[in-house]
Formats: sequence, C-alpha cells, structure tokens
Amino acid sequence: MENLLRKGKFFLLLLIVTNVFGQVSVKRLNDPSIVAQHKRMTFESWGDWRPYPKYFLGIQTNFAYATVWGMWAPNINRDYKDGEDIRPLKPTGVQNQRFAQLKFQEEEAKKIKTASDTIHKRSVQDFAHWTSATVDADPLWLLYYKRMLKPITEFPDHPQNFLEWKLKDPQTYETLNITGTIKRLQEELDLIKEKYTMSRSMDMPRGKRFLMYHETLMKWRKFVWELRNHNNKTTLLTDYKNILKNHSNYALPPAWTPASDGQIVHSTMQHYKHRY
Repeated sequence: MENLLRKGKFFLLLLIVTNVFGQVSVKRLNDPSIVAQHKRMTFESWGDWRPYPKYFLGIQTNFAYATVWGMWAPNINRDYKDGEDIRPLKPTGVQNQRFAQLKFQEEEAKKIKTASDTIHKRSVQDFAHWTSATVDADPLWLLYYKRMLKPITEFPDHPQNFLEWKLKDPQTYETLNITGTIKRLQEELDLIKEKYTMSRSMDMPRGKRFLMYHETLMKWRKFVWELRNHNNKTTLLTDYKNILKNHSNYALPPAWTPASDGQIVHSTMQHYKHRY
C-alpha cells in the first residue's frame, strides 16, 4: 500500500513538473533586434539597426549598440550595416532572381518538351510513311496514283499474242516480232514493272516514293504511246501492201532492173541527138 502511494505521489509530481515546463516552453520570444533582422532579410526594408545608440553629452552610453554596430563591434558587422542592400527578397534580390530564373527554366523546359514531342510525332509520322506496310493508306496514293498506275498491274507480265499486247491484229504482232520490236518492248515492260514493284515494296521516304510513282507513270505513258505508234505504223504498212497487191498497175514489173549511170546517159543522148 505504501508503494502504491509513493508511485501515485511520483506520477502526480511528474505531471505538475511537465505542466510547468510546458508552459514555459511555449512562452513567445519577442526580441526587437531579431525582428528587425527578419525585416532586413525579407522584402520590407533595409534598416532598423537595433539596438539603437544612446548618447549622453555626446558620449555613446549604450553598450549593446557599441558592441553590435558601434566602435567595439567587429568589422564584418560595420561593413554589413554600411554596405549595400542585400535583401534576397527585394525586387532585384538574389532570391527573386532565382525565382525568375526558375520560371524562365520552366518555360524553356516546356518549349523543349513541346519540341521533343513534335519531333517524336514527326518521327512517328515519317516512319509511318517510310515503311512499305502503310503505303496503301497514303492519301495521295488513294486519290491519284492508285488509279493512274492500275493499268500496269493489269497488263500481263509476259504477253504472248496480239490480244495481250493490245495490238490490232495478228499480222501486226508478227511484223513486230520479226523485226525484234516485241523483244525490246518486253524489256521496257520488265523495267516498268520492276520499278513499280520497288516503289511499293521498299522502305523509303514518302517524297522519294512518290518520285518513283511519277517516274513509273511517265515510263508507262511512253511505253503505251510507243506501242500505239507501232500498232498504227504496222497497220498502215499492211494496208499499203494490200493496196499494191490488189492494184497491179501500181506494181513494178517483175523483170525490171534499175539502169546504170552509163545507160542513163546513153539513153538521154539518144533521145536529144536530133534536137541540137
């Protein structure tokens, strides 16, 4: 029982001591010199040099001022008091300069991020146009080149008769085949189809791909134009042969042979010898 009373008295004493020291610890410290220092180090004003000097008959009597700012103060204190305004939060202070620089860096970071995002998006777009896997979705291909280059895919790779060559009749095909024109046209056709296949299957920049489309289209138009000209010329030659065959009066005699230069001169002299 006595131990219990002792413990109770001890806890009661501890509670009283804690309460007393707690009230002392929360006592507000209000030192005018510290407050003045806080004002100097913020944006308020550069001054209020506490403690203030006191004079009696022209003699400094405030020991605290003399040791902090006065004649007995360290040189660094006097230099600080008489020096320039070094408030970090003044309009041109170091801290405000840091804030401004930080804001500027944030704006620059936003610009860099925007530029990097733009470069990334452009790279993705360029890759989408670079690879051959997306060529069918290109707007310019869908609007123009798909329709203009379609005849190349429809034309046979190795035509074997006049119908596949888009010629008028078998005689035209035979004539071009005998003269070797068919072989040359086949080589040009192979080059056109090969260029078309490369433009559709290879990975390349979008601009280069459309240049290849354009070159292929120009070669194809030239090929079709040349084929049409051969078709027309061969048909005209065949028609002319048929005319000569049907009208023998226009044909040359079978035994006719061209005269030599001496025979022509002799015939001319015999014809005009009685006139001169």
